Amino acid sequence: MNEELCCANEELHRGLRNHPGIRETEDRECFTPPREFSTLFSQSIMEAVIPHTFVGPKVTFTGMEDPEAHLTAFHTQMMLVGGSDAVKCKLFMSTLTGMAMDWFISLPDGHITSFAQLSQLFRKQYIANRALPPVSMIFFT
Repeated sequence: MNEELCCANEELHRGLRNHPGIRETEDRECFTPPREFSTLFSQSIMEAVIPHTFVGPKVTFTGMEDPEAHLTAFHTQMMLVGGSDAVKCKLFMSTLTGMAMDWFISLPDGHITSFAQLSQLFRKQYIANRALPPVSMIFFT
């Protein structure tokens, strides 16, 4: 049975590749299921409800930016709209993309219990990306 499904799947892939107008990347995107991950937040965070009228932050972090700048931008936007600690945890997750999301979903189940803890883990993970403080050059004559 499994062998039959594999053969049928391969036949479909060949047909799509040979079809004009369908690129190979579209072919792969059609058949790649989304990655699933378990619950990284504690039960109390998971139970927190985000109001449907709540507007999430408009910042993103790929893993290449300064983590402090990202946290500052996130905090600024959250101050404007409010939200509990648990809501901050949930919404912070939505700002991560690419390798930053890969890092986040690699955390152990139920590991995140507060936004302070999540911020600390985030800072430690991306400390190498932190911008250096400005250097002041003072010359004495």
